[in-house]
Amino acid sequence: MTDIERRHWLRALTALPPETLAAVAGELDAGWAMTYKTRPQAGLGMLQLRDGALHEAYYLGEFPLAHCWLTLSGPDGESYQGAAQVMADDPDLARALAVLDAVLAHRLPGWERVSELVETGQAARAEEDRIRARILAATRVDFTLLSATEAGDDD
Repeated sequence: MTDIERRHWLRALTALPPETLAAVAGELDAGWAMTYKTRPQAGLGMLQLRDGALHEAYYLGEFPLAHCWLTLSGPDGESYQGAAQVMADDPDLARALAVLDAVLAHRLPGWERVSELVETGQAARAEEDRIRARILAATRVDFTLLSATEAGDDD
């Protein structure tokens, strides 16, 4: 079982190709009766922020959002829920992620495979984070040198 917290699974899984996720989810949901709490759907989300000076709410912008919430039920009558919200215009991806969430969260058959996907995705995200940190460090400006030069100009 992965040591990665459930709240990070989605970020890790979305580092992988959607085709891979759909293929694995398609194999793992076979044999389960699937019902939707929320059907897979895509739309736009709106990001609301509050102005720091006047404390008035405003919308920064829109972003694509897909989500799904489902229940997998077995022949024994037990049921297991999974859900996903992803910044993408792809309801099939949200459905696949919800299936993978249910399988891993409840350790249903095939959870080891999903755990490996989460680990692989987490490694890809860690590498991406390292690259971004390196780019950020390269663009950092040291203003202390500028103030030392200005102080020297006054002399």
